[in-house]
Amino acid sequence: MDVIDQVLNDDVALYHGDCIDAVKGLPESSVHYTIFSPPFASLYVYSNSDRDMGNCADQGEFAEHFAFLVGDLLRVTKPGRLLSFHCMNIPTVKARDGYIGIRDFRGELIRMFIDAGWIYHSEVCIWKDPVTAMQRTKALGLLHKQLKKDSCMSRQGIADYLVTMRKPGDNPERVSHTNDSFPVEVWQRYASPVWADINATRTLSKIGAREDKDERHICPLQLDVIERAMRMWSNMGDIVLSPFMGIGSEGYVAREMGRRFVGVELKRSYFDQARANILAAGRQQELFA
Repeated sequence: MDVIDQVLNDDVALYHGDCIDAVKGLPESSVHYTIFSPPFASLYVYSNSDRDMGNCADQGEFAEHFAFLVGDLLRVTKPGRLLSFHCMNIPTVKARDGYIGIRDFRGELIRMFIDAGWIYHSEVCIWKDPVTAMQRTKALGLLHKQLKKDSCMSRQGIADYLVTMRKPGDNPERVSHTNDSFPVEVWQRYASPVWADINATRTLSKIGAREDKDERHICPLQLDVIERAMRMWSNMGDIVLSPFMGIGSEGYVAREMGRRFVGVELKRSYFDQARANILAAGRQQELFA
């Protein structure tokens, strides 16, 4: 697939195509900060494209595919600057995996980045409501009736994580804050290893990205998470990258916060919705649904 460059203005460039192809075309040490949610191998199908990493047959195939991107993300990142990925561990199912349990997807991703030369910088656990998860997934381990049947199969809900990696080297453009722009009480919330105050429903509209011909799993990253990370780890005017742009949540926040943005999305309907969402930055009443 050819990469189609869609430049909206001097501060935003969107690419409809394969993120591996698009990131290869970016200059070395040109990106200040990257934030995204990677596809979950074999768990969700986002499109029917062979280039969609979510269509990998197994974790080994996903890791081989994803590794090409991880190395290039290191190349395009400025020394000493950061990359954050949002993920969760993946519940296994007996029909597909042969057992009921949890796969350490977070740990697998961390090891892939370390193997590519990244430094494991930090992580925060993001609380999720187990009742909401139970209602959505009907996971056996979260059902109250399972406690009466055999509580050895009962478990806690699965949290989200924002994991941050750092490119080795000295940062040539420091991200510095003042007490006025970043008060102590705000920093104490951000520095907590668990963010229990993220509004899970504060996401961008996804209605226009829905299609009928494939599984329509759309999971936009919460705007609270993006705002906190971007505020802490980037400057005004910095270039922020999302190689899995989805419906444009990272780009929307980047424009709202005065950052430049480069986004890549393989699926056409997601790309079109992302472009609309990012162009509408500043008109919040039109975005939330």
